[in-house]
Amino acid sequence: MPFNTEADPEVAERDEWPYAPAIRVGPLRFGMTVDEVVEAGEMLGQSSVSELPRDHAIFSPTWKIEVHRRGVAPSPPAVTAYASQAVGLFCVAADAVHGPQVAHDGLTLVGRDLSELERDAIAYAEAVDGRFRYTPEGYAGPDDPGVVVRAQLVGQVLRSRPLFMVTRDGANTEWDSLPREEYRNGQFHA
Repeated sequence: MPFNTEADPEVAERDEWPYAPAIRVGPLRFGMTVDEVVEAGEMLGQSSVSELPRDHAIFSPTWKIEVHRRGVAPSPPAVTAYASQAVGLFCVAADAVHGPQVAHDGLTLVGRDLSELERDAIAYAEAVDGRFRYTPEGYAGPDDPGVVVRAQLVGQVLRSRPLFMVTRDGANTEWDSLPREEYRNGQFHA
């Protein structure tokens, strides 16, 4: 059964980053220090770093690194990375409009209309006799615990803003590791 693996053409031109579960996404390797994330992010653009408030006692101090594309007028970060003192880089979020394109076994994940991504994830799973999974919020994606599909409202359409993750200090799953800034109490990331 054919399935579309192309991101929506209305979404901005973007770099393509490889993904290796629990190892890396693009130039960012899980476990990197904040300084290493900033250095690696320079290939995309300019970074800013901020320390996040500690919302759970089990988590060590955590930083958010926002990487903005070079040459693009002020816009949301193309990539938002999260690193904790204990485990280093544990989460990379790709913006639905400005972020790099990342695929999982040929299924493009960034900037997709969520209903189309669901259709293609199902078709892909059927074609390879594999599986797909839904997040607790009902978004479909690949059957990989290191990929958490999130929604980002772009105009009137919900587009995919995937998070590529490993568990952070004191967490049992990637979902438990989700940074509060990404969760936003179930609201869409804007």
